Amino acid sequence: MPAYLICRIRVTDPQRYDEYKKLTPAAIAKHGGRFVVRGGPVTTLEGPDEHDRVVVIEFPTMERAKAFWDGPDYAAAKALRKSAATGQFILVEGNPG
Repeated sequence: MPAYLICRIRVTDPQRYDEYKKLTPAAIAKHGGRFVVRGGPVTTLEGPDEHDRVVVIEFPTMERAKAFWDGPDYAAAKALRKSAATGQFILVEGNPG
């Protein structure tokens, strides 16, 4: 069953965050992931206005997503992100079809 990593990111250092963005695609792809949403304009339909960057990454399974998050392929990028942004990162199981 697919899994989705949903990220709400507040960038605090745009230059360092740009470096982070260069490191993540290969690590994501190595674990079978793909970007569904990678930033872009956000329209709030209800509730508080959203001003953070929104990213959604699809993985084939929860296990593959967790392997990406906890694995060595993402470790350096994650450390860089932590110095360039704050955020909320949640993993949810998707619907099989």
